[in-house]
Amino acid sequence: MRLLEGITGTEECLQRMTAAFEAAELFFGHGTDNAWDEACWLLETMARRHALPPLLLETPLPPPLLAAVDELAVRRIDTRKPLAYLLNEAWFCDGAFYVDERVLVPRSPFAELIRNRFEPLLIKSPRRILDLCTGGGCIGIACALAFPEAEVVLSDLSADALAVAKINIDKYGVGGRVTLVQSDLFAAIKGRFDLIVSNPPYVGAEEYSGLPQEYHLEPQIGLLTGNDGLEIPLKILAQAVDYLSDDGLLLLETGASWPLLDEARNDLPLLWLDFDFGGEGICAIRASELRAQAR
Repeated sequence: MRLLEGITGTEECLQRMTAAFEAAELFFGHGTDNAWDEACWLLETMARRHALPPLLLETPLPPPLLAAVDELAVRRIDTRKPLAYLLNEAWFCDGAFYVDERVLVPRSPFAELIRNRFEPLLIKSPRRILDLCTGGGCIGIACALAFPEAEVVLSDLSADALAVAKINIDKYGVGGRVTLVQSDLFAAIKGRFDLIVSNPPYVGAEEYSGLPQEYHLEPQIGLLTGNDGLEIPLKILAQAVDYLSDDGLLLLETGASWPLLDEARNDLPLLWLDFDFGGEGICAIRASELRAQAR
């Protein structure tokens, strides 16, 4: 299949890909939310890798670039794999991270919180940060970049995910203060943290079965937890107090499952955050509030 045969310029290339993506009824939720942006992402990334300057709509495209873009666009349609997997690159918190099928594609509203250095939630700059259920390490590494004096631990049950996180640690040169721990939630975690961030599995079985095919090509271990999506988030809320410093803060993402978690733990003063750039389902709670409930 040749998608871009006869194409010469940028605008025509983008229009042809957009029409093909829409006709194939692809789902967009792994870095873009529409066919045009997906086409732009694909073309821009490949142009950068071909060492071309930023493209304009009237820019003519060299045949080697068109061939590479054509091949990936066809694979996106035929396999329905998220484009981030085909590019082995996803953007999070203004940085490019390596991704492949061993980890979820980053798309968390945590990025907005990190850009703002978690203000006004944090009382002081954290010295130790734990990224629990880190996947490819994007959230924890972005935290390390935002807080250059902090020690950061990236933890995950999946050895495959931690292998991807190691690639990203090396990519950003933060190995001196970012470490990896393979752990079933807190089981292998040592010490206490001023900040715990977690984007754990929070999709229930019924919701998972109805997700578009693109999500089923991501590792199930990173998405699915129990029948209602609350099994792992509830464990984190129950255990986190033992790993937070006296004035520590837990930030926990549960996506669209947040009303269920809020109801299940209505004994806790969970603060559900609002976002200027989209997203939902991250709550904040302080160690003192968890400790008070545990008494």
